[in-house]
Amino acid sequence: MPVDDRATPPVELEGALATLQAARLPWARLPLAERIAILDRLRDGLHEVEDGWVAAGMAAKGSPPGTLAEGEEWFALSVLYRQLRYLRRALSDIAAKGRPALPGKLCWKTAGQWTVDVFPQNLADRLALPGIRAQVFARDNYHGDLPQMAAFYQQAEPQGGLALVLGAGNVNSLPGGDCLHKLFVEGNVVLLKLNPVNAYLGELLEQAFSALIEPGYLQVVYGGAETGGFLANHRAVDEVHVTGSARTYTALHAAGKPISAELGSVSPVIIVPGPWSAADVRAQAAKYATSLVANAGFNCVTPRVFIQMESWPQREAFNQAMADYLQRIPPRRAWYPGAAGRQAAFVAAHPLAQQIGSAGEGELPWTYIPGVGPGAPDDIAFREEAFCGLAAETALPAEDPLDFLRKAVEFANRRLWGDLAATIVVHPKTMQDPLMEAAVTQAIADLRYGTVVVNHWGALAYYLAITPWGAAPGNPPDDIQSGAGKVANPLMFAEAEKSVVWAPFVSAPDPYLATAKRSCAYFRADTRYQRQPNAGNLLRLLWAAARS
Repeated sequence: MPVDDRATPPVELEGALATLQAARLPWARLPLAERIAILDRLRDGLHEVEDGWVAAGMAAKGSPPGTLAEGEEWFALSVLYRQLRYLRRALSDIAAKGRPALPGKLCWKTAGQWTVDVFPQNLADRLALPGIRAQVFARDNYHGDLPQMAAFYQQAEPQGGLALVLGAGNVNSLPGGDCLHKLFVEGNVVLLKLNPVNAYLGELLEQAFSALIEPGYLQVVYGGAETGGFLANHRAVDEVHVTGSARTYTALHAAGKPISAELGSVSPVIIVPGPWSAADVRAQAAKYATSLVANAGFNCVTPRVFIQMESWPQREAFNQAMADYLQRIPPRRAWYPGAAGRQAAFVAAHPLAQQIGSAGEGELPWTYIPGVGPGAPDDIAFREEAFCGLAAETALPAEDPLDFLRKAVEFANRRLWGDLAATIVVHPKTMQDPLMEAAVTQAIADLRYGTVVVNHWGALAYYLAITPWGAAPGNPPDDIQSGAGKVANPLMFAEAEKSVVWAPFVSAPDPYLATAKRSCAYFRADTRYQRQPNAGNLLRLLWAAARS
């Protein structure tokens, strides 16, 4: 896909920075009622550009209408609406009580860690996303009665700051969502530089976010790495947030400013052996093969390594079911730059890789690499993010499922690059064994990842928009892994450590599957519901899910 190579002239960059500097203190001191009113205007502004937003994304990615690919563009809008809604609720709570209200049970664990139930919050949540629940592990250094929250809003005379957001090019909800976090959670004015890959969104995003742009709280500029480097080193910029690569982070780190970053990951899926039927194998393969298909594999949280127990009788059946399902999905346009080269490098390292489907011009076959030996510490499958429709499988020798789970967690923590999100797949009958239930609980605690999802892949946690998103905390600059800091944190936890999401082992019907006949209608209905979560739109969403 040709990228947008326009660049905002230096004089206009200086003008945007001057506008933001003038608005910095007014934004920091803006009354809560006026912030809430802006959130309402943003919701309405986003609604005005919905159709153009979806059409632009589809045109750029070569996506046919009425398909999962179109649904993914609606998905991005749904995420933004959820973020706006949760931020509005948090600000209303701060206005009434001085802090965001905790939506669920609060548990004190050990060594200053809180566990907070954050989803579902009401009956509508239970109906819209049945069987899904989420927690946040929040660390606290002062051992108070509640976890620290909304630090910016506790300041008597906030000064604010000027944050540069270097927007992601792969998922169209990320640039706007990152700006919302920096503005409404951290209290900064924001200069957003769009990625050349999705700079086509610029005019639409500027229209949708005009309630922030007109008073000077947000400015949008364009350009590539040169523009980003100039801005990161500019004296007016106080901090930088980047969604991109570790190489970009390293280059920006030289500017000597605070950096928050989300840098992708080689995300693991740990498949716990259990009493799976043949139907279970097919259902799980469909779910995780879909994760490779989604966004043509250009997601930072796409599962990249499936970890199985070597002696599990259904290991090969799962691998075959993955290939069989991918065979049913036509290849998609490889629209993100560099995809063909990355896929070729993996295939060169693993000549027996299964390349699935007849790829046309500009497309890539789905690629699955079973049987990667776990003993090769520098294997490309373990150390590099493929960032295309490609994943690998490895198998660990183990005495039993308990032994396997311990070894799989250690393998994921020590051998795979990145720490953004991990998945554990476990049969409900397996969880009926108290020893296995305790082992899964321990595995969740031990996985050094910012997000752990049970029985789904990491995109579910990102979609929820209530669970903080980002790498595991504590990565040093010289080994940054998946990054530093959190975004999508509407409850404003000061030290969010880990998000944990539980999903049903099997969902039927499942509108998220690549082969679902009416998934696009479901995603459109979900966007409408997230914008206006009333009873009528909930019923339309449930009907769309049932028909998918």
